[in-house]
Amino acid sequence: MNDFLALYHEKLRSAEEAVACIRSGNWIDYGWVTGHPVALDKALAARLPKLQDIKIRGGIALWEPAVLQVPDAADHMCWNSWHMGGFERKAAAKGLAFYNALRYSELPRYYRENITPPDVAMFQVAPMDKHGFFNFGPNASHMAAICETAKTIIVEVNKNMPRCLGGFECNVHITDVDMIVEGDNPPIGQIPGGGKPSEVDKAVAKLIVEQIPNGACLQLGIGSMPNTVGAMIAESDLKDLGVHTEMYVDAFVDIAKAGKITCARKNIDRGRQVYAFGAGTQKMYDYLDNNPALMAAPVNYTNDDRVIAQIDNFISINNAVSLDLFGQVGAESSGTKHISGAGGQLDFVLGAYLSKGGKSFICCSSTFTDKNGGLHSRILPTLETGTIVTDTRPNVMYVVTEYGCRNLKGLSSWERAEALISLAHPDFREDLVRQAEAMHIWRKSNKRG
Repeated sequence: MNDFLALYHEKLRSAEEAVACIRSGNWIDYGWVTGHPVALDKALAARLPKLQDIKIRGGIALWEPAVLQVPDAADHMCWNSWHMGGFERKAAAKGLAFYNALRYSELPRYYRENITPPDVAMFQVAPMDKHGFFNFGPNASHMAAICETAKTIIVEVNKNMPRCLGGFECNVHITDVDMIVEGDNPPIGQIPGGGKPSEVDKAVAKLIVEQIPNGACLQLGIGSMPNTVGAMIAESDLKDLGVHTEMYVDAFVDIAKAGKITCARKNIDRGRQVYAFGAGTQKMYDYLDNNPALMAAPVNYTNDDRVIAQIDNFISINNAVSLDLFGQVGAESSGTKHISGAGGQLDFVLGAYLSKGGKSFICCSSTFTDKNGGLHSRILPTLETGTIVTDTRPNVMYVVTEYGCRNLKGLSSWERAEALISLAHPDFREDLVRQAEAMHIWRKSNKRG
């Protein structure tokens, strides 16, 4: 330990000294979610007006990076997001941020084989342990691949970062780190707990929970509906549930504390809740910290459909922005307006179907209300021009709205149209029938309305 402490002090720098290594034209990696740097980001923002063509990679920013707040920032840098949060969407509207399309399970390989390696990787970590390791916190995801390929690694130590135990690729060793910065130990970025669920959320959640057997293994996406499903599971009679998920969310903590999660029936990683990254409230970070019941792992393990397929009764629950009558799901954009990203939705849609007894659910409200109070259907004849297809039509299994739950697997075009129209809001069904007839995917024998 003394040798590691000596090396620690030898590599210790101020944030300003550390970012002095950054040059115009560099690719900079900020890591992921709660691991985005704070002190180093501020130091780079102060230096940014002297630099040109800085390209930063990150994703799901839980606070607005300082570099995006620099006047005329677009003249000096661009932000490249693997998954857009609210701050990144606003930056995209200003021409500052751009989305990196991905299948999330492949992201570590992108770094190792495909994309320009980072000139500098700088991100927050938990304090060094006695063995010389800095833990990535709830951000294992693709961080090891970043560290393997980056030319320079700068870690920003934050005492508030939870230490997330895992099996592999959840730490970086001091011998691989070039510089260490001790930040101001800000609270870890949080996603506030969801508000009171709507009646639609409750109706959708009830339909899904009815389909979950004892011993099932869960994957939940982010949003009010998955949160409502989690709350309903916590209050249910279900038992011996497992967790194998991309994103760990507060709902899992509630289910675990209700005694529903044992992971005892998992075919692999028995007894462990497996996840690639986590973002939520302080309650969740406290639960993750040094908890041997959890296993932080790289996303090319958690999201590999071949791994998911090994787990019986796998239940995948994700959201949609819109669907069309062919069964195509858009979960990333509304037309050309970018909303979030593909994440691992397709990974889990594919993996759940390969699982023995597995089911994947795409859930959404049947309608949404625009800022002027207009009511619009989420189920459309065809997706709006420019909408990104997240899940192609043969891969979609269950679709759920407050009006029902239908399995689209194996259905012909007219059967799909009938099933999806039955899930639409009644006010829009007749028009959807007319549109389906015009597209020749409706039979006269079909039920109407």
